[in-house]
Amino acid sequence: MDVSFVVAMARNRVIGRDGALPWRLPRDLRHFRALTWGKPIIMGRKTHESLGRALPGRLNIVLSRGSFPHTAEIQVAHSVEQALEQARLAGAEEAMIIGGGQVYEAFHALATRIHLTLVEGDFPGDTYFPFDPLAAPDWRAVHDERWEADASNPFDASYLVLERGSGPAGSADA
Repeated sequence: MDVSFVVAMARNRVIGRDGALPWRLPRDLRHFRALTWGKPIIMGRKTHESLGRALPGRLNIVLSRGSFPHTAEIQVAHSVEQALEQARLAGAEEAMIIGGGQVYEAFHALATRIHLTLVEGDFPGDTYFPFDPLAAPDWRAVHDERWEADASNPFDASYLVLERGSGPAGSADA
């Protein structure tokens, strides 16, 4: 099973502030929904609490060290391995890791793909993506799409897909 990160990040690696996204980009939220629909999403407790509910159309798996209520819409896992096993048992070919920072860190060694919305600018925040995927030598961009600001989306952004590999995009892996 593939493990993919889905993350919206500012240039300074900020992904959250006070339990919420530091920007409003409806285009990215629609893209997130389409990208994750029908797939298991794995998140930390704080990310789940920031959403306020289980996201429909997806198996919601909350990774938590403490007690957390199981519901019909939410499965609880107490380890990375348990979360992935729950996704496998659901027949998933890809598990989507949606945050927060500690969860990205926990799955970092297993991730094979990053769906990155890179929001132009530096934003104040208290939650950071654990590494800069654009500067990491083991990640290469295989897709890059520019999103211009408009009346509904006040910030320029880029949507990139990065895959774990060696060398720049288009080069042969050794």
